[in-house]
Amino acid sequence: MTHFGLICPVSTGHLNTMLPLGKELQQRGHRVTLLGVRDAESKTLAAGLEFRVIGESEFPLGATAEIFAQLGKLSDRQAFRYTINALRDRAAVLLRDAPRAMREAGVEALLVDQASPEGGTVADFLGIPFITICSAVVLNYDQSVPPYFTNWNYNPTWRGRLRNRFGYQVSKRIAKPFTEVINRYRQEWQLPTQSSPNDRYSQLAQISQQPAQLEFPREKLPQWFHFTGPYHSPVGREVPSFPYDRLTGQPLIYASLGTIQNRLVGVFQQITEACAGLDAQLVISLGGSAKPESLPKLAGSPLVVEYAPQLELLQKATLTITHGGMNTTLESLNNGVPMVAIPIANDQPGIAARVVWAGCGEAIPVKNVNVSKLRTAIHKVLREDSYKQNALGLKEAIRRAGGVSRAIGIVEQAVSTGEPVLTSTKQSENY
Repeated sequence: MTHFGLICPVSTGHLNTMLPLGKELQQRGHRVTLLGVRDAESKTLAAGLEFRVIGESEFPLGATAEIFAQLGKLSDRQAFRYTINALRDRAAVLLRDAPRAMREAGVEALLVDQASPEGGTVADFLGIPFITICSAVVLNYDQSVPPYFTNWNYNPTWRGRLRNRFGYQVSKRIAKPFTEVINRYRQEWQLPTQSSPNDRYSQLAQISQQPAQLEFPREKLPQWFHFTGPYHSPVGREVPSFPYDRLTGQPLIYASLGTIQNRLVGVFQQITEACAGLDAQLVISLGGSAKPESLPKLAGSPLVVEYAPQLELLQKATLTITHGGMNTTLESLNNGVPMVAIPIANDQPGIAARVVWAGCGEAIPVKNVNVSKLRTAIHKVLREDSYKQNALGLKEAIRRAGGVSRAIGIVEQAVSTGEPVLTSTKQSENY
């Protein structure tokens, strides 16, 4: 038995990926402890895992909600900068507190979310193995594909590569404060500094919850990179009440802008107007951004709830209108549901670009959204069968990818052998 530590951002999209992995480790006989700020405690304990708090003075209970409330007002580059600064502050606290907490708990190996790369430095300092988990879109720098925060299409020509190179340079400048925090600790701990973001990721195994078919063709992924498909599970999730008796039996359109960048009430209004007149029932989840009764009158009498049981509703859905968060995207595809994406910030533009590239949906950047464009995209995805068929193809790819069981099999092999777990020829061919 190994005592595994889990490190990831506290946001739902990351916890909902990491907790099922922790639960699978636990069911295989391992001990599992999540190390995080106080706001992650309740979901961790609800999943039946152990919890160790770090940074309580800087991030007391409720601090995350305040950060998300501010982030929810922003979009595009402003949101990206705000996110980087928030990640920098959290990284500084984790680097300061996590080594002691892990020693006291007896943690022997780490699963580190790719969006919390400082966790790899803590593992290096303690001399323990770590595995990188890609909860969001793959973040690895690779000039053959666009940076994750752009909505740029895949373009393998020299013009496309030049464009990509420029994007990565911009990203490096924006992320400089974050990089400096990590390297300062690495210098203090007499570890080699990291010149590239790719240096932050595990040399044993890197595991993405994307199916390979939802990723642009990449040239420089390491041999120990694995696409395992998503980790959908109710583990750690609160299932909100929902008025199922108000479902009409019409084709269901599910609309959600996630739980962070979801405070753009005007976008919800545009969605309702775009769907008005369709032979379909629109269900809107506000993701906690507002009370349904606080919204102005909406066109078409949609069913509006503060939170929705997303996993259950997507089993009934014909179309998802989404911000392009990775979990909502994968949960839609896991049910063969095509999408209209309205990416707002961070990795959402990159995910939306991949949805379009894979032919399972359309995308409209939030700054370009209007009723006419939304209506056109919705009608197109609903009426052209190729979108549904491509979504069903990705559903099958997800089924074959292996999910939680395969991911944890890779983790166990990496930790037990101390050697990189190389991608199989079969997976390479599929990719």
